[in-house]
Amino acid sequence: MNDEDVRAGQAKPSIARTYSYLLGDRDYYAVDQEVGQYFMDSLPGSVRIATTARRAVERAVREISHDGVRQFVDFGCGLPTVDNVHQIAQREDPDSRVVYVDNDPIVVVHAAATMGTDEQTIVIQGDVREPESIYDNADIRALLDFDRPVGLLFSAVLGFVNDDEDPYGVMRFWVERIAPGSRVYISHFRSGYNDETRATEQKLQGTWGRGRWRSDAEIIKLFSGLDILVPGLVPCAQWRPESGDPNDITSWEQLVVSGLAAKV
Repeated sequence: MNDEDVRAGQAKPSIARTYSYLLGDRDYYAVDQEVGQYFMDSLPGSVRIATTARRAVERAVREISHDGVRQFVDFGCGLPTVDNVHQIAQREDPDSRVVYVDNDPIVVVHAAATMGTDEQTIVIQGDVREPESIYDNADIRALLDFDRPVGLLFSAVLGFVNDDEDPYGVMRFWVERIAPGSRVYISHFRSGYNDETRATEQKLQGTWGRGRWRSDAEIIKLFSGLDILVPGLVPCAQWRPESGDPNDITSWEQLVVSGLAAKV
């Protein structure tokens, strides 16, 4: 990446860097902080969408690892955080292999320097909307064996795939190619048909030109061809919570849901 690319990346907000700001991490620019601060100031409570989604995917990686899956693809991985996918998976089995995928070149460079630090972990630039290019990537095919079970993680990324970009086709591509025993985790913005949903969706669309909130039925359709595991599609904060997690959740936490499914 040259200096011109870096300056261009710093000039406009990034979904991944704004997410990093909302999570309390350090990897963002002023333009990302401005967007993140809007959510904090104008839509108080909305930050819980980001934080509960992050905690849920961490639990999902542990659950998938406990099911014996030892290879993962994290789509729209974003910037490094406190406990990353490869760290969680490799605590279960040091030989677990993880591919991080993101379409932001600045994110990829930073993530590669901090997360791609062993032979079982790589970071590539790729777009979730172009599954063929990811599946055929030589580095991924050298690391992963798609004839064996794999865990696919779509944490809050499909909500940034607009309808005319065919998110269902993206999911169908992967479901047709992964081996039996594979796991697919999805978290997604859920439409609340209320002022909070409309205001947040408007800000996402105005900032990045994308950001689609879907109904439960639309989200469940993303799991077509898979068996959704207990507890089904529920708010992230209530997806397989850990001991001590609160039973009551906020109206904002109701707006991001998740589910884990198996290919049989």
